[in-house]
Amino acid sequence: MINDLKLLELFVRAARLGAIGKAGAEFGLSPTSATQRIQALESEVGAQLLHRTTRSVSVTLEGERLLKHAERIFETVQDAMLDVSGENQVLRGTLRLAGPASFGRKYIAPFVTEFLSMHPGLTVQLHLSDTVFDIVDNGFDCAIRLGALESSSLKAQKLSLCPRILVAAPDYLKAMGTPQTPQDLVHFDCVIRDALQNWKFKGPHGEEDAVKVAGRFVTNLAEGVTEAAISGFGIARKCTWEVAEHLESGELVTVLDRYIVAPEWNIHFMRPPGGIEPLRVRQFRSFIKQKMAQVPTLGQ
Repeated sequence: MINDLKLLELFVRAARLGAIGKAGAEFGLSPTSATQRIQALESEVGAQLLHRTTRSVSVTLEGERLLKHAERIFETVQDAMLDVSGENQVLRGTLRLAGPASFGRKYIAPFVTEFLSMHPGLTVQLHLSDTVFDIVDNGFDCAIRLGALESSSLKAQKLSLCPRILVAAPDYLKAMGTPQTPQDLVHFDCVIRDALQNWKFKGPHGEEDAVKVAGRFVTNLAEGVTEAAISGFGIARKCTWEVAEHLESGELVTVLDRYIVAPEWNIHFMRPPGGIEPLRVRQFRSFIKQKMAQVPTLGQ
């Protein structure tokens, strides 16, 4: 166990500066003394943490692992002090946020830049991807997730509804007719994302229905589904926020309005379990919930 956090702090600075001597100077240590302390830390953990040459210092694989944990430790200490000192502290440090690609480009990124303009001492690392990954293992403070909430150890807060609907181009429906029930969809082309062909619905009286759809256009890209539907390649399953402007322009119209696409989706704010919620995370969570409430295509 590392009993001296100053050793750990010295290692973090040496890794970031790429020079043990420079890091040591920040702590009032000579280059020799700083090197000896790094060596003592390596002996304590039982692994070489830094590669040393006469010109530079680089971090080993084991050092990278320790560095990631060490930085989180010091951030947690800082967060604890901010939490005790109150809400009026200036936000500092880095907010690491993950979110889905299309929704992130349309909403999260603009909201983040607005939040940054309010907090000039803060830095944000925003990672947008439709791949769901472990935010704890990857060092993220929080994530915004769309969909049905799955069992997880993460803490979740609902930000808003995320209604889904079926849409199609008016010309396609004029040529092919309009389905009246979910089972009618087997007679129509559907635009499919990621080979998700089993579509489920809840009827006007709460009855459940499911159908396996098919079509000529399959894509992994959300925008690709929208464009294919507009171009008349079939009926698509979309979130309302994705197609609101196309519905308003008349490029798309809704289908099967009496049925609810199941399972019903929500937008959640996710963060790691336990521990203190950092002030920057808490304030961003409150901020983005207020912003979501102002989006007309989302429900509360």
